[in-house]
Amino acid sequence: MSDAGDFIDGALQRESSWQRAEEAQARFGPDLKCYGASVGAVRGAVRDALRRYRNLGHDDLTALSSELWAVPVFERRLAAVVLLQSRVAVLDNSDLTRIEGFLRVAGVRELADPLAVDVVVPLIAGLDGARRGRSEAVLERWLQAPDPWLRRSARLVREAIATVSGEFSGR
Repeated sequence: MSDAGDFIDGALQRESSWQRAEEAQARFGPDLKCYGASVGAVRGAVRDALRRYRNLGHDDLTALSSELWAVPVFERRLAAVVLLQSRVAVLDNSDLTRIEGFLRVAGVRELADPLAVDVVVPLIAGLDGARRGRSEAVLERWLQAPDPWLRRSARLVREAIATVSGEFSGR
């Protein structure tokens, strides 16, 4: 694991609570483990990691998000979402492939919805020209996908972009 990944994971485990872990585990089921760290602790761990590892570029950030997501622990995956939210300005339409993989296995709204609304929407809203067109084509493909999380996410993104810009071509 990377130093930044170790830092975030360690912080999440130190901030854990067995009561929150049991409650979350009951909500999310057996496929997603829980440390029991609060959302505030997750946000704080990511904030502190970004301060400590200031020179993380696009590739480092996306690799770190994948590293955090790779272990099926709710707080690690939420940290990946918060990391992408925090640095959405450096993301590009090519990052939709990675996000698609995250959405396919998200399994809970608490992960899928912020990925869609707080990462994909601003990512696409910041694109123009051919990059915007390619991202809209990806959303159209998601709408037709057999995976329910992709379809749900595409609908959320489409609605949010249409509301914000009124110009989403996929209406």
